[in-house]
Amino acid sequence: MIKIQLIRFLFSIIFIHFALNAKPRARDLGIPFNGTPGPLNAITDVAGVQVGNSTIISGKGKLVTGTGPVRTGVTAVLPRGDRSLDDPVFAGWYSLNGNGEMTGTTWVEESGFLEGPVMITNTHSVGIVRDAIISWRASHGAADASGYWWSLPVVAETWDGLLNDINGFHVKEEHTHDAIRNAKGGVVVEGNVGGGTGMVCHSFKGGIGTSSRVVKIDNKEYTLGVLVQANYGDRKNLTIAGVPVGQEISDLMPRDSYEQDHNGVGSIIVIIATDAPLVAHQLKRLSRRVPMGVGRVGGYAHDGSGDIFISFSTANPGVAFAEGKVDVEMLPNWMISPLFEATVQAVEEAIINTLVAAETMDGINDNKVYALPHDRLQEIMKKYNR
Repeated sequence: MIKIQLIRFLFSIIFIHFALNAKPRARDLGIPFNGTPGPLNAITDVAGVQVGNSTIISGKGKLVTGTGPVRTGVTAVLPRGDRSLDDPVFAGWYSLNGNGEMTGTTWVEESGFLEGPVMITNTHSVGIVRDAIISWRASHGAADASGYWWSLPVVAETWDGLLNDINGFHVKEEHTHDAIRNAKGGVVVEGNVGGGTGMVCHSFKGGIGTSSRVVKIDNKEYTLGVLVQANYGDRKNLTIAGVPVGQEISDLMPRDSYEQDHNGVGSIIVIIATDAPLVAHQLKRLSRRVPMGVGRVGGYAHDGSGDIFISFSTANPGVAFAEGKVDVEMLPNWMISPLFEATVQAVEEAIINTLVAAETMDGINDNKVYALPHDRLQEIMKKYNR
């Protein structure tokens, strides 16, 4: 009996330790959101989806191109985990403003399938990450009749040059491989990690964020999850749960040796996963709903912004490489509006989760981007009765 009580006591101490050390998320601060999240409120609530990061942080002080400081990385989203190469998923993509890059999307558009992972990094590392996916894939099957012949990987980017030695090309092949190897289900790390390490959002520290929603269609529950890499937006436009937070917090602007005006130039990449049985054109429709979620936080797709989104469904396994006729399950168009609503809700929350999780960071030339202050955010929400 004493031994059982001791075990329970130790478990309670461990639980308290993790509870005290876990990063708060937007809901933990009392931010209200519409919709019902999944158990983890993350893209990994969609069964089989895995997320991995490789984060590169080194050096401080004056920029020396090729040496640092370095504040960058790679993020990987694997639609079917270890089976992502062998079993492509139906997918569709959309660009709100095209001052950015997402490779491989012409084949996604043509074929209706996403093959392999979706990767996110910084603007000048897209090429090496793309090539590294191919080398990783080659190492998992020779390029012959028993393996694969070619690959058109999907790699997206946002610019981290305010904090990172972006022209130093510090992302290497091994970082891409590490992000894929590190991919797992469960809790998704947010903020200054992976591809989001050096990013800025509404002139606060940005990065990686995630959220999910559970919806019921025809008496069956489906899950939709979102992951964002947020690096966009004017401070004055930042809106949280309808509250003009950016206008209330006009200080804490980035310390910038380049003396930029921070007028909202930037980008956001959004990845949507769902287990609902949707096909390519319907997934493109999901991607087209992302801008409404971005707009609710205050994004307006400025001229210099790369706002690019991709959606996929983990339903219908085994159909892409079938040797003959296959039966495909699909929700009719008139039933999928709840997924549109879920997309808007999850995108909004994922961006705000990014801002809440991200921490103040110094980078090149002692440039500094401040985290959104949690205490002031809560005070502002109370002021507006939110």
